[in-house]
Amino acid sequence: MRAEISFGKSLIGILFVGLAAAGCTTTPKPAATAAKTKQPAKVTFNYTNKDRDCLQRAMYFESQHSDEDGYMAVGTVVMNRLTSGAYPPSICGVVAQEKQFAPGVMTREVKPQAETELATAADAILKGARHPAVKDAMFFHTDGLKFPYNNMHYVAVAGGNAFYEKRGADGMLQTPPPLPAYEVAMNYVPGESMLPPQFDALIPSAVPVPLPAPDPMATASTMSAINATPTARMAPIANPLPMQITAPVTAPETSIEPDPGMPIAIPIPRPAYDSVMLRGSVAANGG
Repeated sequence: MRAEISFGKSLIGILFVGLAAAGCTTTPKPAATAAKTKQPAKVTFNYTNKDRDCLQRAMYFESQHSDEDGYMAVGTVVMNRLTSGAYPPSICGVVAQEKQFAPGVMTREVKPQAETELATAADAILKGARHPAVKDAMFFHTDGLKFPYNNMHYVAVAGGNAFYEKRGADGMLQTPPPLPAYEVAMNYVPGESMLPPQFDALIPSAVPVPLPAPDPMATASTMSAINATPTARMAPIANPLPMQITAPVTAPETSIEPDPGMPIAIPIPRPAYDSVMLRGSVAANGG
């Protein structure tokens, strides 16, 4: 009897050990592979050499020919407007929009001394760099001025300008927000920019080479020499054609009408100078 009980205990022990061993050697299930996150596509804007020139012009004339900090601040405003959807869909369209940027921004001369630093700043903007303090600002005015509006939220001062966002009493933007730089891709394309026609002729793609006008004295001397040649008198031209003077052809004048499809930003970036007062300066890192 004791032998049977001992044998039964031994058998149960063997079964228990076997089950434990089987549990230890069970192959674990492979962990589920993490799903790959798809990066969102960037919003692409095309630009041409003329657009790059327009960007440099805005940075140069609006920052009072200052420095890279001022250039980057104005360049950020241009890109904020471009990507907000409330302004023209090209850089030249934004810069040339009427009553938005400095008078003569499209026609005045850029000093050659500034071209190297301007080109560096413009290339940085087109590659995605932004002035960190400007944030979502799409408006600015000369630093030191104060206007009687309560929606001007100042964020930075750079290049002699105070930059501000238009926000309501609840702190929300009153304008369409611009896209962050990491969601924007600038694609260079050769060709013409979407520049308004009144400015298209002001920025030639190539500088024309002037041709010297004929010297009237030299022409008269040449004609006298020809008339004095005996062969010219002996061999007259049969049935000479009468000399015709052709007047220069001028293109008909056409009136330039604004494109009805071009969006107009509301409110305007430059507030009216009614009741303007001097104010304290805004800190360069925001205010």
